[in-house]
Amino acid sequence: MLEQPPVFGAELRRLRIAAGLTLTQLASSVHYSKGQLSKIETGHKRPSPELARLCDAALDAHGTLAALVPARPPRDSAVQALDCDPVASGTAGAVPHVDSPRSPTPPSRRQVIAVGAAAVLSVGPGDEVTTAGARSASANRPAISPTAPGEPLLDTYRTLLAQYRRLGQMSPPSALLPVLAEQTRALRALAERTGSRSGRELLALAARFAEFTGWLAQEASDESAALRWTAHAVDLADASGDRDLASYALVRRALITYYRGEADDTIGLAEGALSDRLPPRIRGLAAQREAQGHALAGDHDACMRGLDRARELLTADPGSPPAAPVLGTTHLDDPVSMITGWCLVDLGRPRAASEILDRECARLPTDAWRTQVRYGVRRALAHARAGEIDHACRLTERLLPLAVNVSSATIATDLRRLSRTLSRHSRSRSYLAIAPRLTAALALTP
Repeated sequence: MLEQPPVFGAELRRLRIAAGLTLTQLASSVHYSKGQLSKIETGHKRPSPELARLCDAALDAHGTLAALVPARPPRDSAVQALDCDPVASGTAGAVPHVDSPRSPTPPSRRQVIAVGAAAVLSVGPGDEVTTAGARSASANRPAISPTAPGEPLLDTYRTLLAQYRRLGQMSPPSALLPVLAEQTRALRALAERTGSRSGRELLALAARFAEFTGWLAQEASDESAALRWTAHAVDLADASGDRDLASYALVRRALITYYRGEADDTIGLAEGALSDRLPPRIRGLAAQREAQGHALAGDHDACMRGLDRARELLTADPGSPPAAPVLGTTHLDDPVSMITGWCLVDLGRPRAASEILDRECARLPTDAWRTQVRYGVRRALAHARAGEIDHACRLTERLLPLAVNVSSATIATDLRRLSRTLSRHSRSRSYLAIAPRLTAALALTP
């Protein structure tokens, strides 16, 4: 007779006894109550993935328990989008036509004017919003010639993209998504009316607009739109001659599966962007995402190897051309260290995670609200899971106003985990003080 797979509770009990721990000792280690763990061991309560990873770490089980908690099944529409080939074959010579996804809500004239004005007016005295390449080029360029419109258009749209990304740090996605969709279409239309070389450069920039639109769609909790816009970014980039963005799109898609809790898909997608022919930055970002997938699976050693690889690749990155938008985050001084702290939370090692996240969060720019909340909530989660409830509540209290402002679906995932962890300490005065505002903030997020 084939051996039946072990039930989570029975395996947890076996590993606990083998480690020489009482139920009380394990409960103290993972900061769950003895009663909750007893119900899980006897099969009267279902374990969460978070508890499985905490117990894996406490019992040195190398992901055994995490593997026994089934992942959420993927949505059909998202799976189809992930399985399709997003790269369209470009043609040499004339700029090809590329259809774009439909915007679910076309922007009103007032929205276009408001967001466009904000992009300009948000630049304060002394602010630098143009790239280094754009500044040096404009210093030596004669007055704009009507016969060569390509460079002024490119400089203007690069500046706009930089400003939209800046606004995206401080605004809810719904404020920017309609306008970004229209700006992407406008760039594509301009590319089709412009000469071959300038047209392809405009298409390449349109691809970056589309990629950013896809990211904001994910922040707005619209996975289907995020996948469509990411695929459209690949089509535009491929038509412009840039084949590397297709591989970066795998890194973006892996982020969707990561937030679903699908470790194997996250690892598989990230591995697809680790080819030696790709630039070091894309490979480094892919290695980071692969490490996050291994952390979800509870594989500490594979996660650390991925992070080491990411550091090596990102250190070797020569940097983007001066005028080109940067792929990935621009607000982390040391992204690998920050992601190391992030992964340690998933690996069930909250105390080690909190030490790293404390240090790295202190280095974040003050105006990068979305980034501050993203890593700040995970920092608070690390402290909460380490049993430091009062400190976690103080951190959460400071983050809640920003969390409401940026309205992020991905941040809300960690915010809900934080809420569940804190609610286990329902008699804590610190928790009771912030509970109503935490509940209200969760109600307002996508």
